[in-house]
Amino acid sequence: MMFTGIRLFPATLKINFVSMRYVTYGLSIFVTLATIAGYFLKDINYGIDFTGGTLMETRFSDIPDLGKLRSELANLPMAEISLQEFGTPQDLLIRLDQKERTDKQQAQVIQKVKEILGPDVEYRRIETIGPKMGAELISNSIQATLWAMIAMLIYVWLRFEWQFGLCSIIALIHDSIGVLSLYTIFGLEFNSTTIVAILITIGYSINDTVVIYDRIRENLRKYKKMDLAKLVNISINETLSRTTLTSASTLIALLALYLFGGDLIASYSLPILLGIAFGTYSSIFLAAPLLVTLGFKVHEEEKQPEF
Repeated sequence: MMFTGIRLFPATLKINFVSMRYVTYGLSIFVTLATIAGYFLKDINYGIDFTGGTLMETRFSDIPDLGKLRSELANLPMAEISLQEFGTPQDLLIRLDQKERTDKQQAQVIQKVKEILGPDVEYRRIETIGPKMGAELISNSIQATLWAMIAMLIYVWLRFEWQFGLCSIIALIHDSIGVLSLYTIFGLEFNSTTIVAILITIGYSINDTVVIYDRIRENLRKYKKMDLAKLVNISINETLSRTTLTSASTLIALLALYLFGGDLIASYSLPILLGIAFGTYSSIFLAAPLLVTLGFKVHEEEKQPEF
């Protein structure tokens, strides 16, 4: 008995993705410009990973009164303190900024916080990050993202041709900016998990893009005289079921984590969820149609039949 893969769409599907490219380009440019404008008009809400501060993971013997705690902690001078529920109702994450305080002053603030929380609290983790270390983390994060993109560019270039590499890197930049829109437009806290989300997005997006590029290369050898726009459309339609099913299954899992995983996991899964959605979109509507828009000529080797 022969088993065939699941197809979400019929093999005869003929959606003209290339003809939609100027609409999708416009949408992508709008999101990109809005994100850039948000960056310059609003301060990014950096977490203590980047600004420096203290993270306290606590467990209370009873369910704490959050309203009362927030009110009492708000009276502490010189400190911005946030409380976040995670895990069980008795668990709290407490974040204290450090700004220009010395380590000694920060220790005094931590002691006052402990006095307010009371004696029936178990401190499961206390981590302090200095402002200098936060600046280094920002620099290292930017470098990690740039090096990841350069590595992807070289990989696609060597596997296909430089034209494919250029189009894929444009799509990856678009996806990274899409994730950043959560933080510049909506003001979510930008922390180290955001960098992880961007790197995961880059990895996922390039995988989707390479699948479509592989099919384009196969079809270049199969239809040697076909117009490039028509060939790109055929390639996207042929891989659409695979792309959609893979993305949908991943997004469903991430959506479940976001809805039912608690605040801590939700803050981690949301940027990945958005990033994978952007990555799928860019693979279909940007990375492949850009080959047509930029008028790239395909190398003669790709036009030779395989033996």
